[in-house]
Amino acid sequence: MGNIMDTKIDGFKLRLAEENDVPLILQFIKELADYEKLLHEVVATEEILMDSLFKRKAAEVVIGEYDGEPVGFALFFHNFSTFLGRPGIYLEDLYVKPEMRGKGIGKLMLSFLGKLAVERGCGRLEWWCIDWNEPSIQFYKSMGAVPMDEWTVYRVCDDALINLAKEYDK
Repeated sequence: MGNIMDTKIDGFKLRLAEENDVPLILQFIKELADYEKLLHEVVATEEILMDSLFKRKAAEVVIGEYDGEPVGFALFFHNFSTFLGRPGIYLEDLYVKPEMRGKGIGKLMLSFLGKLAVERGCGRLEWWCIDWNEPSIQFYKSMGAVPMDEWTVYRVCDDALINLAKEYDK
């Protein structure tokens, strides 16, 4: 798979992010957070993203470009299913600029991740969706995604994460 990939949408291409895309990735993250009314929670910086994405390789990013202009991104990483005994792809963020929505770009980006999951021998592609985002929920369901309503997400972060880590040494 080359770095620039043509798609079936005329003028739309996908490419794997490179180090010089870090400012763009941060911009997309902030635009998505603003849309989700969570901009105040963004603490990522270009330096943090450079370290996480390109030095530690903790996640990967695909950039969508329409007529050479960046219009969206998908940030993902591998997780693992013990029941399947295989890795999966977890989609952390998928974002398409509002003016570019409704053209099939988001669906094509998800389809690309599905293809990548199959090529990499993954057993699933997963993501979370904020519960008030009804357009996205309907969009995901239209592609065969199933909500995992019986599961509750738990998170430990900030001081709680530090306190949990300290419990190990007690």
